[in-house]
Amino acid sequence: MTEIHQPAGLAGEAPSRPAPNKPHKGVLIGVGALLVVLTNAVIFILPPLLPVIQAQYGLATVAETTWLYTALTLGGGAGFILLPRLADLYGDRSASVAASAFLAVGALIPAVGDSYPTLLAGCILMGFGGAAQLLPLGFLRRNLGEDGITVGVAVLVIATGVGIVVGMIGGGFIVENLSLRSFFIILAAVCAATTVASYATIPHAPPAERAGRIGVLGTVWMIAWVATILLTLTQGLVWGSAALIPLVVGIVGGIAWVRVERKSSSAVFDVAMMKAPLVTASCLCIALFAAVNSAFMLLLSTYAQISPEVLRPADAYGLGFSALQTGLLMAPFAVAFLVRGTVLDRALFNGRGVPVFVIGALTSAAGLAWLAVAHDQQWHHLVGAAVMGLGCRIGYAASFTLVQLAVPEEKAEMAAGAAGTFMAVGFAFGTALVSGDLSASLVPVPGTGLEVAAKGLYGIGYWLSGVLALLVVVTVLISRARSGRRSGSAAS
Repeated sequence: MTEIHQPAGLAGEAPSRPAPNKPHKGVLIGVGALLVVLTNAVIFILPPLLPVIQAQYGLATVAETTWLYTALTLGGGAGFILLPRLADLYGDRSASVAASAFLAVGALIPAVGDSYPTLLAGCILMGFGGAAQLLPLGFLRRNLGEDGITVGVAVLVIATGVGIVVGMIGGGFIVENLSLRSFFIILAAVCAATTVASYATIPHAPPAERAGRIGVLGTVWMIAWVATILLTLTQGLVWGSAALIPLVVGIVGGIAWVRVERKSSSAVFDVAMMKAPLVTASCLCIALFAAVNSAFMLLLSTYAQISPEVLRPADAYGLGFSALQTGLLMAPFAVAFLVRGTVLDRALFNGRGVPVFVIGALTSAAGLAWLAVAHDQQWHHLVGAAVMGLGCRIGYAASFTLVQLAVPEEKAEMAAGAAGTFMAVGFAFGTALVSGDLSASLVPVPGTGLEVAAKGLYGIGYWLSGVLALLVVVTVLISRARSGRRSGSAAS
């Protein structure tokens, strides 16, 4: 079973750090939720804006617009590694203010520059600041005592679902009512206000890990190999077989990094943490759930916005929805994230993480199987989105909770960063998988010179995503079997 580190305040223990000015619980939770909603909304507001961006900046192909995702993903990969460690070593307020400031500056650059190069630069900074979504796990755990882990994970999971749909709906609203520049001005103002709120409400406590330090070489090395893999996943379709070169470089670099980090006195991620039962499995599972999540969203949003009237009768499919209507179609996904899993949370704290993962994986697989055979009507997507939201909510909650339970309070953000890095890679992989699937066979849009994916590819995409969900079951069962063998060897 997973080694559980009880939060300070249990069983009569003294708090690990002094808290002379205890923050208001509701205010702290509100700021944490704001950080998570804002960062996820920034990411998911882009899909409805892509046609506007392509037209306004005169981009020749859709492939050029994918660099926006690449910029966000690369910035996020660096942020997930660095910002949580800064919180452990230099304080929660400092890291949260820095993350919010990166978001604000990232939005301000395209608002002022109003060009595609400035938008790419802004996306890199906003991606880096997007790691702010992980920071509430640390500062809520450190300030809410015995409820800190449960509340922190609940805030992260629920606000993520809300942020996704806020971004999708907000993007659709902007497409229909505002200019692109006006949007970035508003976003910069909201991020600036979040920076002020973070400074005013998050306690300025002593660093959680006073004796620790950031290993510069290990951190830069990790950012490099993670970025190489993310770059391959986001641009692989454009590069073709040449993408195998950076992919191999990234994988080899990652393997070498792990070997060096095991002997480092200032490791980026604690090796002992990753060796704890179910921790590595939890990180792999969150990557799989993130891949399933991104694949589902890309399949749904693409299908919904294709109009059957513009295609030849033999090729016709789609719902003909606007960007705003597509965002509303995703609402059940977010509503499912609001479901409180009290029974499942109790199972996680009692060391029964494997059954929780299996429930989440099978629920997601059921939703994807449904969509694989039924996705030509609006209500089909509403049902599928609700089931998928519930499965992903269970999976995310289990992953983040078990990783947090494996570490003491002072390394809460290190654990969050490890899980977040796997999540970023998984999200990029799911997007790449579905993009490849939807590019396998194209049909023309008469009179436009454009092409869209053939109808049958959507069912294939959902089945492929279902396989990813079932791999969660395989992962946790293998992890439990290995843990059982190690326990048996130790007993003998």
